[in-house]
Amino acid sequence: GIGSDPRIGNKFIYPGIGYGGSCFPKDVKALARTGRENGHTMRILEAVEAVNDDQKSALFNKINAYFGGKLQGKTIAFWGLSFKPNTDDMREAPSVVIANLLISAGVHVRAYDPVAMEEAKHQLGDSITYCNSYLEATEGADALALITEWTEFRVPDWNKVAGAMNGKVLFDGRNLYRRETLAEIGFDYYGIGQGQQI
Repeated sequence: GIGSDPRIGNKFIYPGIGYGGSCFPKDVKALARTGRENGHTMRILEAVEAVNDDQKSALFNKINAYFGGKLQGKTIAFWGLSFKPNTDDMREAPSVVIANLLISAGVHVRAYDPVAMEEAKHQLGDSITYCNSYLEATEGADALALITEWTEFRVPDWNKVAGAMNGKVLFDGRNLYRRETLAEIGFDYYGIGQGQQI
């Protein structure tokens, strides 16, 4: 399929919480607009944009369903804020949409990102708590949300994480982890596009 095309490859064809950054969102919007201006409906591009917007709220919807719509007063830890690993770029980052949805539902967000903390402050201000490590972000958390798949998050000390948290549930926005591994230490696990019902 499309992943075997070397111009595209399989590095970016994974289910997740949406794309961001400065280029792809802008280019999709510009191409769709150019089509409209020239009398053509660019349905595929419009669908790409709509699905991406939906994916940014998918993680919020899973979290909300897990807690039965009772999010007021909950604490959610975020691992990652930038739109992708190895950058501090927060433009069109899914983390901003997800954080704002959670905050509007009365959630306290505790976040850690290896390099994007300063940029995140420009987008989110003091509406969330910025932490100095992935472990600090989980202190007292009712749930953990993996937002950006930084290398640092690939093999965390799960026993310390479990000990720091109030709840044991992980919402994996990048399908980085294996459900079986988390189940062994007592975590509920919810990924993206895995057919799990809450």
